Amino acid sequence: MASSEKETYRALCRAEEGIPLFSHDWWLDATCGPDRWDALIIEDRGRTLAAMPLYTPLAGIVTMPSYTQTMGPWFAPSADDTKYASALAHRQELAAHFVEQLAGRRFFLQNFHHAITDWLPFYWAGYTQTTRYTYLLHAIRDTATLLERMSPNIRRNLTKARDRHGITVRTGVSTDAFLAVQQQTFDRQGITNKQNSRALRRLIEASRSRGQGEIFGGYDAEGRLHAAAFVVWQSSGASYIAGGSNPALRRSGAHALTLWEAVRHTAQFTDTFDLEGSMLRGVERFFREFGGVQTPYFCVRRGQLSLWDRARMKFI
Repeated sequence: MASSEKETYRALCRAEEGIPLFSHDWWLDATCGPDRWDALIIEDRGRTLAAMPLYTPLAGIVTMPSYTQTMGPWFAPSADDTKYASALAHRQELAAHFVEQLAGRRFFLQNFHHAITDWLPFYWAGYTQTTRYTYLLHAIRDTATLLERMSPNIRRNLTKARDRHGITVRTGVSTDAFLAVQQQTFDRQGITNKQNSRALRRLIEASRSRGQGEIFGGYDAEGRLHAAAFVVWQSSGASYIAGGSNPALRRSGAHALTLWEAVRHTAQFTDTFDLEGSMLRGVERFFREFGGVQTPYFCVRRGQLSLWDRARMKFI
C-alpha cells in the first residue's frame, strides 16, 4: 500500500469519531506492528467514502491480530435524508470495490464490527460467514438499571467481594502483575494462550499513554491481587480486552466486582460497554448474567492457511 494511502487512513482516524477503536491506527500500530497492517481506501473528489484496515502478517494473508475483536469495513455516514434502500445499495457498491481489491490474496479472515449487518457483496464473491456473539451493556451511566439487569448470582458476588472479603478495586496495576494473573487463569484451565503477549504489552502501554485504557485490580486487605481486567475506551464505547483471576482466590467474587468497577469508571467517557462475549459456554454465561445484551457479528473468510503459513505466523 502506498504511504500516501496509509497517511490518508491515519488522517481519517483523527477526523472520524465513528471509527471503531480496534480499527484506529494507534491500535493497529500496537497490536500488528506499524509495518504489518494496510488499509484499503475509496475516495471521491477528495472525500473518503469507505476504508478497510487489514492485518497482513504475511504476503497474501489477511487475518485478525491479537486482542482485537473486530475490524472490517468502515463507511462514511449517509446524509440524514437518505432513503434506506439507497444507503444500502451505496454501501454494497463500496463493499464490492473492496472485494475487487482483495482479489489475489490466498487467505482472508476478518471479524466485522457488529454495526456491519450486510456482508452480501462478500457472499456473492464466494466468501463464507460464521455468526459470533458479543454482549453489550447499554446506558452504563444508569447504574441502578444495570444492577437490576444482572442475575442474582452476579449481584451476590459483588456483595460477597466487598463485604465478606474486603475487596477494593484500584487502577494502576502493573503490566507484569496483570500478565501473571492472566497466565494463572490459563494454567488453571489447562489451555495455552494463543494470543501474543508482546502485543498485549504494547496495547496496555499505548492505551495508557493516550488516556484510553487501564488495568483494574481487585485487592484484599492483605494486598493480594484476586482479579484484574484490562479495559479500553473511546467516546463510542468501551471494551473488556483481557483479564484473569488468582485460582486460589477466585471464589471471592473479585472478578465480578473488578469488572463492575471498570464499567463504572468508563461511564465518564462513554455510554456503552462491550463485554467481548465469548463463544465458550462458561464465559458466555458469565457475560449474559452480567446483564449484557447478546449482539451478533460476522466472521467473514475465504481460502485456507497452509501448514507452512501457520508455522511462520507463530514467529511473528
